[in-house]
Amino acid sequence: MKRLEGKIALVTGAGAGIGLAMARVFATEGAHVYVTDVNGEAAAETVAALNAEGLAATAGTMDVSRGQDVTAIMRTVAAAHGKLDVLVNNAGLNVRGDFRHMSDADWNTIREVNLDGVVRVARDAFDLLRASGNASLINVASIMAHRGLRQLAGYSATKGAVLALSRALAVEYAPFAIRVNALAPGFVETALTERVLRNPHFHKALVDRTLMKRFGTAEDIALAALFLASDDSRYVTGTELVVDGGMTAGV
Repeated sequence: MKRLEGKIALVTGAGAGIGLAMARVFATEGAHVYVTDVNGEAAAETVAALNAEGLAATAGTMDVSRGQDVTAIMRTVAAAHGKLDVLVNNAGLNVRGDFRHMSDADWNTIREVNLDGVVRVARDAFDLLRASGNASLINVASIMAHRGLRQLAGYSATKGAVLALSRALAVEYAPFAIRVNALAPGFVETALTERVLRNPHFHKALVDRTLMKRFGTAEDIALAALFLASDDSRYVTGTELVVDGGMTAGV
């Protein structure tokens, strides 16, 4: 039997990269996946590809910083299924720059997606998750919540807050049979990170600090998310799963 057979899942930021990989893995394992992204065309393309393979998926345009978008998607899921078994808060972004030059507008942009968006989606999905009777909420954080790196102060701050929020929600949601965990990826090769990670100096410095001597792939992260989404992790809540090839374990 497939590990997510009969489950309804929703992944934010699933039009590309890690979110797309999660959507594909979840659908392959039997879930009906709502693929949502601020880029509606990317979400639709992802769903078209999944549907062509006989996998169940539905596309939705959702900017997690816009309350009306989140409400509309939740209403769609409620009308079609009346529940949500798996929710992954994956949507995120970064505005690179030295902290001393960060404008209020840049900070607000990062916060509104990386933190406020997670809060909004987790809150507005509560009734659907409770209706599952056995739900998993996964918030995507980052190892940057534990490590400092130039030009990532805003990103690091919001991802640290996501970790704290995940622990708090695990306590609040436990009485309703909703498990809440954080997933913290390390450096992952995607279209968005390719330019940075292919810089020879940056590449060598990071790989040298990674015990497994390579960057992660989107599928590496998706498979870890599958564990948290499935009943394999039925006794896991309030924790953080770090998937970084051992980077944070080293000196």
